[in-house]
Amino acid sequence: MLGRLTYDSLPFYSPVAFGGALVTVLGAVAAVGLLTYFRLWGWLWHNYLTTVDHKKIGIMYIVFAFVMLVRGFVDAIMMRAHQMLSAFGGGFLEGDHFAQVFSAHGTIMIFFMATPFMSGLINFVMPQQIGARDVAFPYLNALSFWLTAGAGGLVLISLVLGKFSTAGWTGYPPYSGAARTPGVGVDYWIWALFISGWGTTMSGINFLVTILRRRAPGMTLMRMPVFTWTAACTSVIILIAFPALTVAITLLGLDRVIGTHFFTSDAGGNFMNFANMFWMWGHPEVYLLVLPAFGVFSEVTATFSGKPLYGYSAMVRATLVITVVSALVWLHHFFTMGSSATVNAVFGIATMIIGVPTGLKVFNWMFTMYRGRVRLHSAIYWTVGFIVLFVIGGATGVMHAIVPLDFNLHNTTFLVAHFHNMLIPGVLFGFLAGYQYWFPKAIGFTLDEKWGKLSFWGWFSGFLLVFMPLYALGLMGLPRRTGQIYDSSLWPLLTVSFIGACAVLFGIIALGVQLWVSIRDRNRLRDTSGDPWDGRTLEWSVPSPTPEFNFARIPRVDGIDSFAMAKRAGEPVPVGPPEDIEMPNPTRSAMAAGVLAFLGGFGAIWEMWWLFGICAAGMLLIVIARSFIDHDEHEVPASEVERIMQSSRAEGMAVAGATS
Repeated sequence: MLGRLTYDSLPFYSPVAFGGALVTVLGAVAAVGLLTYFRLWGWLWHNYLTTVDHKKIGIMYIVFAFVMLVRGFVDAIMMRAHQMLSAFGGGFLEGDHFAQVFSAHGTIMIFFMATPFMSGLINFVMPQQIGARDVAFPYLNALSFWLTAGAGGLVLISLVLGKFSTAGWTGYPPYSGAARTPGVGVDYWIWALFISGWGTTMSGINFLVTILRRRAPGMTLMRMPVFTWTAACTSVIILIAFPALTVAITLLGLDRVIGTHFFTSDAGGNFMNFANMFWMWGHPEVYLLVLPAFGVFSEVTATFSGKPLYGYSAMVRATLVITVVSALVWLHHFFTMGSSATVNAVFGIATMIIGVPTGLKVFNWMFTMYRGRVRLHSAIYWTVGFIVLFVIGGATGVMHAIVPLDFNLHNTTFLVAHFHNMLIPGVLFGFLAGYQYWFPKAIGFTLDEKWGKLSFWGWFSGFLLVFMPLYALGLMGLPRRTGQIYDSSLWPLLTVSFIGACAVLFGIIALGVQLWVSIRDRNRLRDTSGDPWDGRTLEWSVPSPTPEFNFARIPRVDGIDSFAMAKRAGEPVPVGPPEDIEMPNPTRSAMAAGVLAFLGGFGAIWEMWWLFGICAAGMLLIVIARSFIDHDEHEVPASEVERIMQSSRAEGMAVAGATS
């Protein structure tokens, strides 16, 4: 009945693994205990767990991403500490456990930190920027989140029951095949990616339809804010890339479970098919994460420089070019795997071309700040820090586009440094800038500036200390993915890298302290205007936090940065007539589907097929039941809308008076 699940599945094979499991269980117990002690279950249920409001779903995505950021960072600092100690024949991780740690780190940071953070920001911001009341498919939006959360639960429970994959975050066969890796680790990886992939694909559909169909009157495509443009292009990349990943891991799962030979060397299979499909997703994935961060930098730069974004149309065209070219360079991830010189040269040139529109964006951000009245808010710190570090990452990327150089550098820590050089400044810095920038719109008060800037310096200095030594170590020939380092002369650089990880740890702790201090001082930091940064786009025209219906009356748009234009003219944004508003009802079935996806995946991983069957039937019943619901909205009368808006204004004035 329990399939492969036995007493031996508990993590008694290593004190470190047991400690990780213990921390995970105690963390879950502590979270449940705190929610119970403060009697927050009812509030959580009505306001978040059953919501279909795009803003609250966006907040849940971002909270989930922060939790997984901490989990992924613990893996990272363990790797840095272990490699430093192993230079003298020490270390505290066995080889198999080290492989689990780096596989989990990559998987978590890409699939369960960066991607949900992206979905959260787009969810929260995009509908407000285009003057919409919600996304096109609110229920689908909630379902996307809960599938992602269910998949994340599988990764977390792998710490407690069984082991995670040792095949790296790319899961290359034949190592990930059943013959080489028969345990449950690779199955955890496959099912977590399969379930979360469906969630992300549905989000891409939802975002794209929302942008195409729900824009306010007058908002033509070339009047959309740049962040919304990047959200649209990201959605296109999701729809192109994620099906390839879903097919690849489905075929790998069939190879493991029923013995097909899609990626084995037997019976006509070929593991290079997996590499091609994986990187058809993998390289565009970098840009579907980077593009929204570019959108954040564009919004932050224009707002805190007090100027329109320099070269708006060029920025849009550069985004479109990156979208197209990002899907044409996947093969540069395996230059060393035997392609012809001609094929390698074509993909090398395409890789270099993608630097042109990216460089244009960097120059446009700098020209936006040039002669502007730049306010040194923490969001602009993350932006400037990104520009400095991203230029280094871009230059090392061009080095990898030169095939002979890539042959020598590909399997070293130089590539590890380059990869992180693109994703930490290019993605995480952007998302953290967006977190600082839009936090008051989501919660109603600004974040503490002092701790925000301290966090930035922790991340910025830590990044330099961690990854510059890895560039040097890579040039010296240190291979990546290695848990044991036998050359003690490398110890100084490995130590500097570990110290850098400690600085990043300070940056993460500072983010937590910033949130705690901000909640403590929320009355002093209250956003009473709805527009604390003198913003340029429509989300800043409504109170903070944004009402359930976003806009009491749908705005009319007659240019780029219509809210900034209205403020300059001393007039409100033009709006449509007052009307009753229909909003979607909350639902329990989306969360139930996420729980069933988690349990069903768990059953399949451990070969408890009865559990898998029950969960699959349960999800089918949810789909059938939803199809019989013809009317799933409630109406907010125009009079009630006006009362809510007046209450928000009165509350803001009262708080402003109390804190002045």
